[in-house]
Amino acid sequence: QVQLVESGGGLVQPGGSLRLSCVASRRIFRFNAVVWYRQAPGKERELVAAITGSGTINYADSVKGRFTISRDNAKSTVYLQMNSLKPEDTAVYYCNADVLIYYGTKVENYWGQGTQVTVSS
Repeated sequence: QVQLVESGGGLVQPGGSLRLSCVASRRIFRFNAVVWYRQAPGKERELVAAITGSGTINYADSVKGRFTISRDNAKSTVYLQMNSLKPEDTAVYYCNADVLIYYGTKVENYWGQGTQVTVSS
């Protein structure tokens, strides 16, 4: 069993930056695909950014040019750098990952508990 632990959320003014991290709670072989989602009050959860095991990246149109997803396989960590934040980016951000705990075992999917990002002056 693995837990995904997100951190880095908080309150920031419009135009500011935050960096979210998603790390496995225990040593794992590797992440495969990792996706950042967000859910604002009263809205459905939406995909923000995704990175595959081979490094292919996709972004929601609303965050292109402002957010950057990256991974550090040695640290089993995925980051979401968020720049030029807007009030409409306010949401709980969740990490979802396909995890290969041990080499040769099947991939398992996990969710993090979420981290709140609030963009307000």
